[in-house]
Amino acid sequence: MSKTAEERHEAQNSNAVIENMRAKEASQYLSCGLSTLWLWVKQNKIKAYKLSDRVTIFKRSELDAFINASVEVVS
Repeated sequence: MSKTAEERHEAQNSNAVIENMRAKEASQYLSCGLSTLWLWVKQNKIKAYKLSDRVTIFKRSELDAFINASVEVVS
């Protein structure tokens, strides 16, 4: 049995570290809704990079920094 193009794409993505994410992927990565992600962009808490009118990306390293800055250590 041969794999479909989508299955090959999924296999590649599961093995590779994704540095740039689209809005939907970024919201899943942060475990938040899309509207919350866009609110944080509007509040300048997260930086978004607009590549064209319809394409905006988020850098994983900056999302990680946002997570680390937002974490409160509970003892």
